[in-house]
Amino acid sequence: MKRFLQSGTFKNLVIVAAVVLVGVLCAAVSHNASSPFTSVIGTIFSPLQKLSVAISDNLNDVSAAFKSSSVYIEENEALKKEIEGYRKQLADYDDLKKKVDAYEEFYGIKQKNTDFEISYGSVISRDAADVYGSFVLNTGSSDGVQVGDPVIYGEYVVGIVKKVNFSTCVVYSVLDPRVNIGVFESGTREYGYVSGEDKLYSQGLCKLYGLDSSTSIVKGGVVCTSGAGGVFPDGLIVGEVTAVKTDDVSSACYALVKPFADLDRISEVFVITSFDGQGEGEIKD
Repeated sequence: MKRFLQSGTFKNLVIVAAVVLVGVLCAAVSHNASSPFTSVIGTIFSPLQKLSVAISDNLNDVSAAFKSSSVYIEENEALKKEIEGYRKQLADYDDLKKKVDAYEEFYGIKQKNTDFEISYGSVISRDAADVYGSFVLNTGSSDGVQVGDPVIYGEYVVGIVKKVNFSTCVVYSVLDPRVNIGVFESGTREYGYVSGEDKLYSQGLCKLYGLDSSTSIVKGGVVCTSGAGGVFPDGLIVGEVTAVKTDDVSSACYALVKPFADLDRISEVFVITSFDGQGEGEIKD
């Protein structure tokens, strides 16, 4: 008997009895209508029930979160497609706007020069291997374009067609040393010719040659085509004089000219395929 009273089994029975007794007392104090045993079981396992309910609620929340994430992903994909659609519409609008702007410029120049025959062209590529930045237009011999045709944007000179294929052509800009254009300065009516130069190309400038030492041209003067040689029609605007200098060797004066056309960013142009007096000049490389 003594050994049993000292055994672990007896001690466990005492602990269980004590827990049950505490439960009975708690139930009695709370005046619960349920049986003492039920109350004891409820008292002992109530925390476990609460924990079970909490776990169940959390699992429901996780399930709902997974469903919400799935819906969110679908909505996000739908929004992406919608945004792509808007971007395409915006790109189409920008392209149309450029064409409208170009045709407005064309209308203005056509009103002043009814003899002009013009072909519209978009810049489709630029020759990275050409140090002078020649570019390709999507208009060619099928549109009446020929080598030597002048290229303009509105009243501004862009360059000259130098190579022609059936549906495309290559344009050398006014900054290119391979291009020579007869010009005059509008304020003084002094004549000369404009051409590019290696050292000036990176600065976006070309040079007005043929001025004598007593030139009256000053900074801010406007340089226009003279029509000499029949390469360009008379009166198109080339650019603005940025400086007038004297050649160290010949003592002749020359002017630096910045074209008005933005040659690096221009994307829509017109090729003048015919005009009164065209064809008397020859373009030399």
